[in-house]
Amino acid sequence: MNLSQHNQFSSKASQLLSWGHWFTFANIGLVLLISLSYLFADSPPTTAIGYVYMLVTWLSHTSFITFIAFVLTIFPLSLIFPYPRHIRGMAAILATCGASLLTLDAYVYFNLGYHLSSSALPEIVTLLWHRLTSSPGLTSLLAGGIVILIFAFQLLASNYTWHHLARLKQYKFARYASSFLLVCFAMSHSIHIWADANLKFDITKQDNVLPLSYPTTAKSLLAKNDLLDIESYKQAHNVKLTSQNINYSAPSPLTRCENFTPATIDILVFSSTANLDEFAKQHTDLYKTEQFLQAVDHQDALFSLIYGLPAYYKAVLMDEQNLPVWQTQRRSLSVTGFEDFTYINGAKTDGAAIRIVNADAQTTVRDNNTHIFAFSLATDNNSIVSVSTLYSSDKKVTRADGLIQPSDLIATSVGQYLNCSNVTKQSMLGVNLYSKKDDIGVNYSQGVFIAYKKDRITLIDSEGNYKNISAAQGFSIEQSLDIPFLVHSIKKLRTFTH
Repeated sequence: MNLSQHNQFSSKASQLLSWGHWFTFANIGLVLLISLSYLFADSPPTTAIGYVYMLVTWLSHTSFITFIAFVLTIFPLSLIFPYPRHIRGMAAILATCGASLLTLDAYVYFNLGYHLSSSALPEIVTLLWHRLTSSPGLTSLLAGGIVILIFAFQLLASNYTWHHLARLKQYKFARYASSFLLVCFAMSHSIHIWADANLKFDITKQDNVLPLSYPTTAKSLLAKNDLLDIESYKQAHNVKLTSQNINYSAPSPLTRCENFTPATIDILVFSSTANLDEFAKQHTDLYKTEQFLQAVDHQDALFSLIYGLPAYYKAVLMDEQNLPVWQTQRRSLSVTGFEDFTYINGAKTDGAAIRIVNADAQTTVRDNNTHIFAFSLATDNNSIVSVSTLYSSDKKVTRADGLIQPSDLIATSVGQYLNCSNVTKQSMLGVNLYSKKDDIGVNYSQGVFIAYKKDRITLIDSEGNYKNISAAQGFSIEQSLDIPFLVHSIKKLRTFTH
């Protein structure tokens, strides 16, 4: 056995391992710089301990994933293939790929609110494609420039640490820095355990800010988006999705409806399915769909129908008796038979463009009506939402893909029949069923956040627990949270807040 060759092999491997640690240390600095964007992507903490946790987690977690990347890639390569020039070149390429991927993840998180994942692939592709097509030259230049800068940094760090390895070994600050990062790592986990046990949402809502960190829970997701009434939780041990203190920001100025088309729309709301069925028998020209999703709470359902918004905004708008911002003299609205909403009516109600009526078996439609909607309020008080029957004189409405909500009826009335689509888009969360492109939606009722995607309805209740149910059959679906979808839904729910 040639001992000199063996010693030479061991010496190279030892040098490469020592170099690898310094190369990783340089990359920790780069990763910390890139990951700063995560800290500015969401609302900042509101407490001192929240800021401390954010900083120690940022320092320790990013350093940890960088070190793990070294252990899983460069470290085994240095042992198996201890040839300095090749290892340093491969390390620079691998580190460039890793840092570039982190940069992409940071960009996606800053814009969409979640990290790279297979479940979020359609949304991510849409974001990147929109960015590329809106300014292809600038986007290509920025993306290419970032990758080139990262690769140049890696080559510089690789060569510098290798050629100055002997001098770097004499520095003691690396030991202190390593010890400091270990302390930060221990602190971050200790603080998180304490916060989780003591309901400190200012800390736990940061769970999913950094990549490969704590998995997002329903509570942390809602707390992060300010949908948890934390004070009530502390006082009554009851976490509630709150809409009591939101600030409704009306769209202003509202787009003018240049191509207004006169129409007469009757929306008949029955208190029982028996009366609805009797009405449908007398009007055989109506089309039927079983895909009508409404809140079980009658006031929440009616609010959504009138305003085109989820009941998340009900308290602030009804307490001040604010009229729907889309309503004008030409886009007039009358509400008959619902005392809670009599303030909606103006001086003239008979000739309103849109009439919402508390209907019964004797109710008739107006002679000059151009469109009719008819449905009955939900009777099942054991759930939050209910799927029932909707009748319409418009065949295209009943053939729309997926679920239809009350807010969609008013959005279709204003956007399609009165030909004010821009007003609908600007002032409502309901969807014009003529232009519905995807089978997703959001709602809110009785303190419960509601989001649906195709047949699956996700309910997040007042304690931060969640449940997935089938819209068609009502049975529970055993499935984990779809975080990208819920982030989109929460952002949509909060469109008119500030």
